[in-house]
Amino acid sequence: MAQAQLKQPVIGRRRILPIFLCGILLLAASCLQLKSGSPAMSWQELGDVLFMSRGEELHRVVVWEIRMPRLLLGMLTGAMLGTAGMLMQGAMNNKLAGPELLGVSAGASLAVAAITVMHLPVALPLQPFFALLGGLLGGVCVLLTAKGSRGTSSLLLIGMSVSAILNGLLLVLIALGTGNDVNLLYTYLLGSLANRSWEHVQRLLPWAFAALPSALMFMRTLNLLQFGDEAAAGLGVSIQRSRLGLLLLCTALVASTVAQCGPIGYISLIAPHLAHAITGTREAAVVLPVSALCGGVLLAAADTAGRLLLYPLEIPVGIWTTLLGGTFCLLYLAKRKGRGSGGGL
Repeated sequence: MAQAQLKQPVIGRRRILPIFLCGILLLAASCLQLKSGSPAMSWQELGDVLFMSRGEELHRVVVWEIRMPRLLLGMLTGAMLGTAGMLMQGAMNNKLAGPELLGVSAGASLAVAAITVMHLPVALPLQPFFALLGGLLGGVCVLLTAKGSRGTSSLLLIGMSVSAILNGLLLVLIALGTGNDVNLLYTYLLGSLANRSWEHVQRLLPWAFAALPSALMFMRTLNLLQFGDEAAAGLGVSIQRSRLGLLLLCTALVASTVAQCGPIGYISLIAPHLAHAITGTREAAVVLPVSALCGGVLLAAADTAGRLLLYPLEIPVGIWTTLLGGTFCLLYLAKRKGRGSGGGL
């Protein structure tokens, strides 16, 4: 009892301090996002627009109608992708598992691309449901193909193969499209937060309000899956049912963001790793919210970099996250190879 009482404050600090640090980083990225760009404005002018309801009309329009919805959409998308990555890695008990490697992102992108190229009469609010269906089909194909395989490493290899097939079908759709369709689809597939409005934020909010709290229901399952399938099953976890539930929730998180912003890769892979490094624990109740915060910080910072580094040219945020994620994967694999790990991923 005494030891438990001594450990309790340490757990409390682990929960509060990382959230505080991530909050500070998110605030800094938000301020830079709102202030930077054209037209240029000082910190005083930005403060007047945000808190005093005054300032030049141009500044108010740029901040509240262009930069603010883009910022909020980026933070919300990043939080959802960070949560999805945490759920996927926990479900597969593999640190390199992610929607990009299990057919979910490719399936969702293929569904939205089909709507664009084939001019299907699907209203914008309904597109996330079609993206959800495409993501589920991609994920289910991976799970069915991998049924009976040993280890999650085999599952990831199968997932990469299915993703490659879906991306090939996506190229077929691009070849079938007209010039205008291809240009629109190309911009979408890069993953971007440009030209997004409050309408996009409103479309994404219901999915976030439904899916993010639902992730908390799987905290005990995620903790038990860390001990392996046999141990988790011995403790009362239904492995297949739990993985299907986690896949469905992860797909809902990813598909809704793909429908609004296009496929933004690798946020879901990096954010959980940062959360683990910050908190120093694998307790789901601690890592899950921090992973969401890390996802928001990463996407907001990447979007700001894409908008400002080569200004006036703008690089879509999906390119920056892919470069960052690819570098991260190489460093991670090199680190594991240096440690002499010869097992699974």
